[in-house]
Amino acid sequence: MNYNVDEKGYYGEFGGAFIPEMLYPNVENLRQQYLKVMADPTFIAEFDQLLKDYVGRPSPLYFAKRLSEKYNTKIYLKREDLNHTGAHKVNNTIGQILMAKRLGKTRIIAETGAGQHGVATATVCALMGMACIVYMGEIDIARQAPNVARMKMLGAEVRPALSGSRTLKDATNEAIRDWINNPVDTHYIIGSAIGPHPYPDMVTRFQSIISEEIKWQLKEKEGKENPHYVVACIGGGSNAAGTFYHFLHEKEVGIIAVEAAGKGVDTGESAATSVLGKEGIIHGCKTLLMQTQDGQITEPYSISAGLDYPGVGPMHAHLYKTGRAEFIAVTDDQAMQAGMQLSKLEGIIPAIESSHAFAVLETKNFKPDDVVVINLSGRGDKDLGTYIDYFKL
Repeated sequence: MNYNVDEKGYYGEFGGAFIPEMLYPNVENLRQQYLKVMADPTFIAEFDQLLKDYVGRPSPLYFAKRLSEKYNTKIYLKREDLNHTGAHKVNNTIGQILMAKRLGKTRIIAETGAGQHGVATATVCALMGMACIVYMGEIDIARQAPNVARMKMLGAEVRPALSGSRTLKDATNEAIRDWINNPVDTHYIIGSAIGPHPYPDMVTRFQSIISEEIKWQLKEKEGKENPHYVVACIGGGSNAAGTFYHFLHEKEVGIIAVEAAGKGVDTGESAATSVLGKEGIIHGCKTLLMQTQDGQITEPYSISAGLDYPGVGPMHAHLYKTGRAEFIAVTDDQAMQAGMQLSKLEGIIPAIESSHAFAVLETKNFKPDDVVVINLSGRGDKDLGTYIDYFKL
């Protein structure tokens, strides 16, 4: 079984490029160029240098002693929260801004939910002196105010999405409309492993630095490259894609994807796509998607802005359908408690997205000898308001 994309842009039955005619030249140009550009030694050198000197990679692989003692297993945290801008998102935006430059683009657009991708895009646009417009749902603008301020300080224009649920899905719709209207000079930096081919594969490749580092870091610490399990939260799925990438074909490694169950899978307020989704097309690709009987997209819900999305990336849909990955849905309450516990046991305040991954420790029993790597995809500064409200701090 192959878990990587094929030459037509599909992971099994998921993927492809379902796009308006106006966008075809843009997407086709990117498809023809991206692998050549990424294989160019000068591109690799510039990408690696920026990851090292600007982002601060490699991010540490930290043995969580107190957490490991509590759950009687070996738990390592991949500290993506320590990257410049505070999350994994910058790995991809560095790669894509270099790609945009090589494709001759001068204007950058992006969508963001939690704001971390927006901040990471605004950051690299400032670095490269490019115009930057970030689309963000009106509700997310309110609940992620610190990140909105950061984007503006970095010189980006933040445009609110006022339609639909006014969250991530709607911000993506607005970004795609912009791209249709400005196809020549604009590159769309998609923040997740979603969208028309080649975006899911390109984003995954840029994020695969995460699993690449885990392998050699684990070799140093445990004497072997492969853990028993890798765990990551999943909305669209870029941090998960990067965490899983180098383990996809290592059968002894268990892959665990943690979704947002919101207020409960059966409450009508959830974002657990693997449970609630069926095949459909969203934002340019065929994937698993929460939808009504007649194919209308249903509104997702999660306390976490970054997981508040009605679908998953096509690679993840394939991992679910084939059984290669185990999908676990975690409620708001479980995630918030897990985030508070990590703060108190390890002195690390996680993003609420990442907190979902840690909630797995309560729902799945690991063996004492198991090596479990959890991707700590982002830090919790942006979510302090939500933590304060939830715990009445």
